Amino acid sequence: MKNMLKTTVLLAALTGLLVLIGNYFGGTGGMIIAFLFAVILNFGSYWYSDKIVLKMYRAKEVSPAEAPNLHRIVDGLVMRAGIPKPKVYLVESGMPNAFATGRNPQHAAVAATTGILELLSYEEMEGVLAHELAHVKNRDTLISAIAATIAGVITMLAHWAQWAAIFGGFGGRDDDSGGGIIGLIAMAIVAPIAATLIQLAISRSREYAADAEGAAICRKPWALANALEKLEYGNSHYRPRVSDVQANESSAHMFIVNPLKGGTIQSLFSTHPVTDERVRRLRAMRI
Repeated sequence: MKNMLKTTVLLAALTGLLVLIGNYFGGTGGMIIAFLFAVILNFGSYWYSDKIVLKMYRAKEVSPAEAPNLHRIVDGLVMRAGIPKPKVYLVESGMPNAFATGRNPQHAAVAATTGILELLSYEEMEGVLAHELAHVKNRDTLISAIAATIAGVITMLAHWAQWAAIFGGFGGRDDDSGGGIIGLIAMAIVAPIAATLIQLAISRSREYAADAEGAAICRKPWALANALEKLEYGNSHYRPRVSDVQANESSAHMFIVNPLKGGTIQSLFSTHPVTDERVRRLRAMRI
């Protein structure tokens, strides 16, 4: 119920934003068109956002023959978690990370990068995949996938407004007074902030909950704690290769650790809790 409420709020935020933009450019007619577009987009986000995210990262579904250790780990964990086995995907990237997606446990997927497989031990991968399966079990994956789609749309609108402002707008109704350009500039500034706020709507407490649930599923809180420490270090020192798939801001919240580097200011807007605190809580657990 709580996740459904969050999803409703996110979809309403997207709808409201599109309607306001439609009103800015086309008045009442623009509002109606934007609303109809929002309805279609919201429907598509619910049913296809997981596929969009997997396609965004060029994730490839792998069979037990192609990734025996991944499947062996997932097979054991889903039995303990009491959920159906999700599809298993691999992302070709040296970035050490993992994520889960899907609208419910019956339609879920877990994805790991090639970088994380090179960095972590078997037991540490158990901890990571248990964390991701906890998100699946708690149905956090639906809201995460929808948030990624919504944030991506908002970011796209921001770039659109930015270029429109550079080239003098589209001849909108307020252009004569200069309001059109000012409005476009405001949109280009506000929209990325809105995208960040949507990502922050994914409560940091869900990461803590997934850590605790994941530790209970794999029965090795120390393994997940070790993995988080390695992943924090690995992502901060990660040097991308030309062929690597790169994380983007619209979906950074879906990964087990934040894949984007940043200083103190960015950390204030991070969608993830501080790794040190996550590790402290895990090491304090007794299972």
